[in-house]
Amino acid sequence: MESGQEPGPESVKDGGQEDSAEQCSPTEHGPWELRQVLLARTNELHALLEDRWRTHDKDHKRKDLLDKAKEELRSARRVLSHAHKRRKAASHIAVGQIHVDTAHNLLLRLSDPKEIVAMMPGVLASVREVLPADDPRRAVVERIAKSPSKITGSERESILDAVSVARQVRIEKTLRIRSFVNIVRWVSGGLALGAILVAILGWFFDNTVPLCFSPDRVSGADAYQVVCPTRSEPEARAKHIDASLAGTTSPADYLTIEFVGLVAAGIAAAATIRRVGGTAEPYNVPFSLALLKLPMGALTAVLGLLLMRGGFVPGLTALDSSAQIISWAIIFGYAQQVFTRLVDTQAQNVLAAASGSGAATASRPAPKPPPQPD
Repeated sequence: MESGQEPGPESVKDGGQEDSAEQCSPTEHGPWELRQVLLARTNELHALLEDRWRTHDKDHKRKDLLDKAKEELRSARRVLSHAHKRRKAASHIAVGQIHVDTAHNLLLRLSDPKEIVAMMPGVLASVREVLPADDPRRAVVERIAKSPSKITGSERESILDAVSVARQVRIEKTLRIRSFVNIVRWVSGGLALGAILVAILGWFFDNTVPLCFSPDRVSGADAYQVVCPTRSEPEARAKHIDASLAGTTSPADYLTIEFVGLVAAGIAAAATIRRVGGTAEPYNVPFSLALLKLPMGALTAVLGLLLMRGGFVPGLTALDSSAQIISWAIIFGYAQQVFTRLVDTQAQNVLAAASGSGAATASRPAPKPPPQPD
């Protein structure tokens, strides 16, 4: 059967064999488990559609709905098995979920009110997960769920409308996560590019802005102790202190400080991921946050030492060994957490909204105030 042809009433059973034969391309990358869940769901919905067709004695008035539902399932399989050069597995999973949800909505529309009674617990849970407690569509579904054995045709339409809106809201939340992840990754890429440029400039122009200190500098002295990240000079003789600092620098100074700051930021990222936790969404938010912290730590280590060398922090300008410089680079690299804390908080809010915890919280009654003492 050609993919563009609609299955006739006599080929409903045969169409399932063609759909089930589709397999995911081996070149596809991404969350394998989520893709398999969606593929299994398409098989389940296909079997339910066939059952509805047999139950209603092949009612030709519902033929269009049946064909559209099966086409949505085929579209979901094509998206999930699509071969491509770029890594867009998360987008494919999100689009596949949209097709699966649409097929499920059509399955509900193909069902009689009596058949929807058995689905009411799942429908109610889905609506409560996304829609707030004061949403009128959620209120209607909750009222119908109290006496599901008496569902009328108009009540079925109200249920279908609430389910469609709930799934649309869920898709919007998933797209919001995608937008957040893209922003974080673009910013991470820009910071990484900036850190690479700083390392390259520091390698070729190491004496332009040296990351060195002179702890015992005395005006007019003939010798100075110069300390840099990778080497030091106990008696650097030069007419000016800046010339003494520039003569002791090494091309590896900036690269060393950035590497130390990157390692410290990696430790901070590991501690942050412990609080953020994992996610069942196709877009990997914790990994994007970790990517943001690494170049940020490399840059904050360099900028922090430059501030110290410029006397921005009084009393912290006389570092007398390379070990002290490296130690402060570790502190400044870890301190990127101060700047990325707001991003971590926003990530937790976005994930909480996508999981429906906000709607669940809104559905709980407000706690009663404690009794006042007499």
